[in-house]
Amino acid sequence: MGLVETDLSPAAARVLAAVGGPGVLDRLAELSGSDFTSLMLEVARRRAARETPATVVRRYRADRFVRPASSSWRELRRAEELLTGHLPADYELLTLAPVVPLGTHSALATVSQDKVITAMRACEVAADPTNALALEAAVRRLAEPAGFVRLAAVQRVVRAQQTAAGYLPHFGLLGMATAGRDRGGRQFEREAVAEHVSALAGGIAAAGLAPVQLALTSLSDAGESVAEAMAGELAGPLIKTIADPQRESGRGYYRDLCFKINVQSGGQWQEVGDGGFTDWSARLTASRKERLLISGLGIDRLAAMMPS
Repeated sequence: MGLVETDLSPAAARVLAAVGGPGVLDRLAELSGSDFTSLMLEVARRRAARETPATVVRRYRADRFVRPASSSWRELRRAEELLTGHLPADYELLTLAPVVPLGTHSALATVSQDKVITAMRACEVAADPTNALALEAAVRRLAEPAGFVRLAAVQRVVRAQQTAAGYLPHFGLLGMATAGRDRGGRQFEREAVAEHVSALAGGIAAAGLAPVQLALTSLSDAGESVAEAMAGELAGPLIKTIADPQRESGRGYYRDLCFKINVQSGGQWQEVGDGGFTDWSARLTASRKERLLISGLGIDRLAAMMPS
């Protein structure tokens, strides 16, 4: 069924009206992947042929996606080393590709395609390392269903939505993913949360920002039982646990339980990390018994807060 004009953004409707109407969009969307790629590469070739050194440098100055980060390279590397140095030995650090298959963020994480940079070769630029880690974990779980899969990666990602003050169009994230089969009694969930939070808290402490605040949000009765266990098990000198029932972000994205990791900066608690359980592994492997915990921590934000 074709799109009606009300389905389109005003900008898209204006462009389509100039090139033949909504039917053009329908025909393009129905092309095979290889035919669409061939057509878009030809469009890109012609557009690139019109560019000059002057227009390229003008775009470089103006485009927020291509400008270098304002963060110090040395501080970022220091933060990365402190965080990865506190990962448990059984977590495999991957070097992820800078792109993932087209639709990864929208199909897994219900993130609007408008918020990612779509490429022409059926790919999109990574907006979060946990999506790629979830794909890799699912492939490994399908090949070898026994045991856990524990993966981590540091990746510079790009997010295309308009950013508010203090937010960056591209930034570094440490991502973690633990995948496995339901073991009953919430054992998988408790062990996975303990591993993620303890590793992140250890890295943050090494960066001179201890203690951390672990804000737990229960999204179901199952999540409530895990949160209660974690609040007692993880509380200590490095981790201060609180309940955060008012949290709105992440509902519909996470399942059962999610959490934020906050550190003190400027006399206030500031968020540096986020995580929770998702159904991505269950959907990717077509097994409702599969469990997946993901978490991410902002490298640039942590580096900016670290004492010199």
